[in-house]
This record gives sequence, structure tokens and C-alpha cells, in this order.
Amino acid sequence: MTARILITGAAGIVGTLMRTRLAAPDRTLRLLDIAPLPAAEDGERVELVTASVTDQAAMDEACAGVDAVIHLGGHSLERPWAEILDVNINGTHVVLEAARRAGVSRVVLASSNHAVGYYERSAGEAGDYLFPKPDTYYGVSKVALEALGSLYASRYGMDVIAIRIGSCFEKPRDARMLSTWLSPDDGARLFEACLSAPSPGFRVVWGVSDNTRRWFSLAEAEALGYKSSDDSEVFASEILAGGSPDPDSPALTHLGGVWCTPEFDTAVKEAGR
Repeated sequence: MTARILITGAAGIVGTLMRTRLAAPDRTLRLLDIAPLPAAEDGERVELVTASVTDQAAMDEACAGVDAVIHLGGHSLERPWAEILDVNINGTHVVLEAARRAGVSRVVLASSNHAVGYYERSAGEAGDYLFPKPDTYYGVSKVALEALGSLYASRYGMDVIAIRIGSCFEKPRDARMLSTWLSPDDGARLFEACLSAPSPGFRVVWGVSDNTRRWFSLAEAEALGYKSSDDSEVFASEILAGGSPDPDSPALTHLGGVWCTPEFDTAVKEAGR
């Protein structure tokens, strides 16, 4: 049992979903975000920290006395390069460096399918260690996150697991998510596996449920002890009530979906051309 876990980005969607699901009678969750966090409920073992993942001193303090870090903090959508560089890339370095300084040996990093978004879908499952092929600046930040995790694992002997999360919501929101969905309960199961697997070193795993329409391999996650109990297919009739999507739609032709379309071309928008 991991007694005290620091969760960055705890006010975000995934952090909020995990707050109750990772709770345990003999565990304290240290929840960190720049956004307001709900106060602790009666009996809830949480410590609330208001801080930015870009603040080295604050992160050094937040990592003191914890057994593991789950790093969810950062921008979750495409943003201008300067913002992505500061918060997502530099912020990840700050978190890993704070964990190293505090002697925290286990860090779980929230990566994303957008680190490999420009791969075209194939008939088979996308493997865990696909070479990076990001679809956005956000995707580039997740490639950097994985690279930093690998560096800290190799150089400092830390156990670092990067989870390429598909789509973690209460339920799938569209046809693509029937393939990429990670149920909140399965998300908690995966985080628990990442926290408890003995000496994993550096790993990259897909964060998805065992969906009937799944695009991604679960081999590496299952090797850590993860076992999915959910399948998005229970929502298929609801999601597809208006008809099946065009298989040639950008949302379905690439792993990154519509993030591969011109609407997400941040560089062109910033340049004004």
C-alpha cells in the first residue's frame, strides 16, 4: 500500500475522477493544483496544496514525505507553444526533479494518445512503444514527458511509468471514444497497478479499457498487473443512435482523431497565416 501519494493537476477531469477512487483507509492523498480544490469531506484523508507545477520550491515541498507521485498537471488541450513549453514540458521536469530531490522512487506520468496521434489506424492494435509521432504542440509535450521520464529512470534509478491515456471520462462522448475510452474505475485500477508493480523501471503503457472496438494494446499494462473490467460497448447504441460515422472521417483515420486536422494547426494561427 502506498501510504501518501502526491497528485498534481488534482482539480482536472482525471484528477477529480481519481480522488475518490484512489482513496483508501490507510492512504493520504496530497492533492495539488493552481485551481481551487473541494474541501475535504468528513473522514477523507487528503492534504490540499495550492501551487503550480512550474514552481520548483513549491514542488520540492509538495514531494516531501510522499511515497509516489501521479503527475496529471498541465494544459490538457492544445495551446500556444510558449504555454505548452512552460507548463507541460518545464512543469514535468520540475515535478521529476522535485521527486528526485525528495527521494521519491515511483512516478506515474499522464501521457496521451496525442504523442503518437499522426499514426494512421490499422487493423491491428497500436503497440505500447510506438515511436513518437505527435499531432500538436500538446502531443510534443507528451513526447517530452516520456523522454524526461526515461531519463530520470535511467540516470537516477527511479521507477517511472508513462500512461498514454486515451479518453478518460465517466462515459464515451463520441464514436471515437468507443475505441479510446478509459473508464474511471479502470483508470483507478491502472494507477494502482502502476503504483504497486515491483521494480518496473521505465514503462510506456496504454491507458484504455478493454473495449470491443479498442485500437490500443493492453500488453504492457497487463504485465504490470492491470486488469480492465469495463467495455465502452455498453454505450455503443446510445453513441451511434444517429448513425455510424464515416470511416474516412478524420476522427477515425488517425490515432489522434480531429487533432490531426487543420483546425489544430496552432503554429499557423500564431503566425497569422
